[in-house]
Amino acid sequence: MVAMAGIYIHIPFCKQACFYCNFHFSTVLSYKEKLVKAIAKELFLRKDFLAEQPIQSIYLGGGTPSLLNSNELDLILNTLYKEFDLSAVKEFTIEANPDDLDSDHLNYLKQTPINRLSIGIQSFNDADLKYMNRAHKASEAINCIKKAQDIGLSEISIDLIYGIPGMSLEKWQDNLATAFSLQIQHLSSYCLTIEPKTVFGNMAAKNTLVLSTEEESEKQFLSLIEKAAQAGFEQYEISNFAKNNAYALHNTQYWKGSPYLGVGPGAHSYRNNERSWNISNNQQYMQSIEKSILPLESERLSKDNQYNEWVMTGLRTIWGLNLSEGTEKFGSDRIDYLQKQLQAYVDRKQVYYLNNCFYIAEHARFLADGIAAAAFMV
Repeated sequence: MVAMAGIYIHIPFCKQACFYCNFHFSTVLSYKEKLVKAIAKELFLRKDFLAEQPIQSIYLGGGTPSLLNSNELDLILNTLYKEFDLSAVKEFTIEANPDDLDSDHLNYLKQTPINRLSIGIQSFNDADLKYMNRAHKASEAINCIKKAQDIGLSEISIDLIYGIPGMSLEKWQDNLATAFSLQIQHLSSYCLTIEPKTVFGNMAAKNTLVLSTEEESEKQFLSLIEKAAQAGFEQYEISNFAKNNAYALHNTQYWKGSPYLGVGPGAHSYRNNERSWNISNNQQYMQSIEKSILPLESERLSKDNQYNEWVMTGLRTIWGLNLSEGTEKFGSDRIDYLQKQLQAYVDRKQVYYLNNCFYIAEHARFLADGIAAAAFMV
């Protein structure tokens, strides 16, 4: 069976820096056009990376891809369709911020092959948005979703963050109620993590950030699961919820180990158990591409690393860990080790075993990464 593939394009620009974000981006927009031209050239240089593998999904991420003007986005789209066979593409996503999605921009997107919006809302509470240094207001978030739906861009995913300092359970549930009232098909929701070299990271290092406790965050996570289920959403991955099977195809391919091409500064690619990544420096990236040199490094994953990734992604999804599949891929010794390491969690009813698969129990999903790590080969 031929593996389906994906293309990820990283647009490394933002209007301003959110206080929690550690992704690669710049707030200097003066050379945006020049960098987009470099991305188009990289697409040309790497047009054979996926060989004969059918491309099923394209994802424009960032950064903030919705900052691209029509000429810049057209260049990327035209290059994609010129250099790749996209006849099998089912999902074409662009990440966007609400403040960019005015009527003109939405109408333009409607005329492109893009068929899915991933909108970075994070909160429907203006105080939270200001605290995180987001560029939009709650009213803009609500209005952009309704405008997109009105013109026929109905495949919409939104992002929300829980565990924000000062966020009560009641405020979080208000966020969820607003989200589910908007008739979206997909929700990605993450616990706020404090990363080094971010504003919040610096505040935490100076003890000037009052963090939510793990107990508060877990209560909000469990409330998320409960309210999502009541609204007809399935939790198909720890942080992702879909209505009517509207799974994020692109991310699902990541979790299932499908090959993908990553283009742009800092973007990662994967095929044949080898991972490669571009340099996370915009100027060096452009200089290298201008010389037709790919500015990337690569590593071949060891069998233990492949196994660890399979454990991590499998336990986070509804597909779980199929032991027959694992034995075929990694050998019986590693699967015997997996069973031994997970037995304590089975005994505590945090993991259950069904039809030769391991799954994490709903009440223990907040602990998923820790449970997975306990089964890693080190």
